[in-house]
Amino acid sequence: MKKIILASDNAHKLEEIRRYFKEAEIPAEIIPLRDSGFSGEIVEDGETFEENALIKARTVALATGCAAIADDSGLEVDALHGAPGVYSARFAGVHGDDNANNAKLLQELDGIPDCKRTARFVSVICVYREDGASVSVRGTAEGLILTEKKGSGTFGYDPLFYYPPFGKTFAEMDGSEKNSISHRGNALALLMEKRDFFLK
Repeated sequence: MKKIILASDNAHKLEEIRRYFKEAEIPAEIIPLRDSGFSGEIVEDGETFEENALIKARTVALATGCAAIADDSGLEVDALHGAPGVYSARFAGVHGDDNANNAKLLQELDGIPDCKRTARFVSVICVYREDGASVSVRGTAEGLILTEKKGSGTFGYDPLFYYPPFGKTFAEMDGSEKNSISHRGNALALLMEKRDFFLK
């Protein structure tokens, strides 16, 4: 069975990726970064999700000699010309400060009418093989940015991201609802269509 290292120790990502590989019957063992022996640093200095996903997967693959899989994700707001984009996690200056990031997003969109508050969550997943070949896919979830938070579930920009087909924000959805339409889920579905890439 082929070993693929996930360039992350995020338990949710690990579980989701393993599930997709199992359902697609792709014979691969997905290993979390902490169990791979990788001890280096991953410098995410790309200007796009595609560049950062490739940087992460390539860095881990070259250091370990195994194939690696990585994702880079974030929020693109049309009225902000695609911002916060790759800076989504540190939009307000401190990495992972969800409250500050949401506050800054609301401030930046102050006065923007509802019809122009379109946005999307983006997930780009890259797999880098031992032989240097790589493949990337992009999944999205389209929605609108509200003027105030709704829902207490999940994290990040979810309380502000309204998904019209379900009539609720990501933070108001249960796990199965969100997984059924999430940007990462969409990207993984596309990745599973690249089955031949994993069998070489």
